[in-house]
Amino acid sequence: QVQLVQSGGGLVQPGGSLTLSCVASGSVFAIKAADWYRQAPGKERELVATINVRSIINYADSVKGRFTISRDSNKNTVYLQMSNLKPEDTAVHLCKLQIVTTQFDTSDYWGQGSQVSVSS
Repeated sequence: QVQLVQSGGGLVQPGGSLTLSCVASGSVFAIKAADWYRQAPGKERELVATINVRSIINYADSVKGRFTISRDSNKNTVYLQMSNLKPEDTAVHLCKLQIVTTQFDTSDYWGQGSQVSVSS
């Protein structure tokens, strides 16, 4: 069994920074890939950052140059560093990890979501 726990959301002023963490625990052999999504009220879920099995990274144009996705394989953790935050970044941010379990099954797992609010 695999569990994902997110942390690091909160309220920040425009121009501020936050770092989200997504920690996988349980029957985790390896994290193959990771995505960060966000969903604002009344809007569709948006893919904002991805890192694949070869550590190739992509960002949505809306966050390019401001967000950084990274992972620490030793800690089974994926991060989303967000800087120069704007009010339009306000959303629930969710991680999705593609995990290989200790049974060598591969599945996608979702975090519980972290609220990021950017307001003065």
